[in-house]
Amino acid sequence: MEQKSNIRWEQGPRVVAIGGGNGLSTMLRGLKQHTRNITAIVTVADDGGGSGVLRTDLGMPPPGDIRNCMQALANTEPLMEQLLGYRFTEGSLTGQAFGNLLLAALNGISGSFDEAVAKMSQVLAITGHILPVTNDDVTLEATFENGAAVRGESKIAAFKKAQDCKIRRVRLLPEHPAALPAALEAIDRANLILLGPGSLYTSIIPNLLVEGIAQAVCRSDALKIYISNVMTQDGETEGMTLSDHVKALLDHSGPGLIDLCIANSAPVSQTLLDRYREEGAEPIQVDRRATEALGVEVVERPMISADALYARHSPERLGRMAMELYEERADTKIF
Repeated sequence: MEQKSNIRWEQGPRVVAIGGGNGLSTMLRGLKQHTRNITAIVTVADDGGGSGVLRTDLGMPPPGDIRNCMQALANTEPLMEQLLGYRFTEGSLTGQAFGNLLLAALNGISGSFDEAVAKMSQVLAITGHILPVTNDDVTLEATFENGAAVRGESKIAAFKKAQDCKIRRVRLLPEHPAALPAALEAIDRANLILLGPGSLYTSIIPNLLVEGIAQAVCRSDALKIYISNVMTQDGETEGMTLSDHVKALLDHSGPGLIDLCIANSAPVSQTLLDRYREEGAEPIQVDRRATEALGVEVVERPMISADALYARHSPERLGRMAMELYEERADTKIF
């Protein structure tokens, strides 16, 4: 039985997970328990926090989201994972993560950012592969319903809250940056493509704006799943239903991007609801009929732990659910 389990892990479906931030790293922690054939395609539009400082000072892509994925897929001692996430608390490095500095140093001795990511992946013996969606220096710009445009991922949420105005569209500047060839190849070879969970406009959609990425996903024969967030996001998706999220994804890509969408069915405790309400967030309304009218099937599954301190996805449930849906729905089975 153990040998059969190992074979399943070694020969599991080729999974591509697209996104950024905490959502992508959460998904990767769950997937890691089921297959080693994982490729994470990560956004590089972040310009805030420690990543933004390194981006400005060193002229490199932001390392933070990549580092989070490294921590999720690393096969090293717990001390190393703790070290990667350690943030300095004093001096000029206050707030900076050690893992970001390590990746910055590797970038300095490498020919390109993706080469630096590959070297760090070897050092940490990660499961699968982690790829920046592009090596180009890109800036995220959001256009709002009032016609205003804001440049810089870190400025978008604050502007939206101040103006109380919905985001109409986002784009990358310069437009049509070149996709990493390895990212396009991974999508073309994938059996399962996962979008999310994560920030809709600042973590997921920016990947789809890189030249060729959305087109590759749309033409893929893989099973394509969008994992919805549990709650709306303050400063980004307040008041948006599930169909609003799906429509935004399709508007920034095209038909065929998503086969089905997973929404949370587990109840959120009143204590958590009250806490999130103070931040302007609420559970995403699952408007099944409107979502399926967009050509996307809706599957509702419990995605948060019963004892969760936050209304966030359980890595274990995410990974298991993705594999179960693949086995149920995919036309070509690996197992």
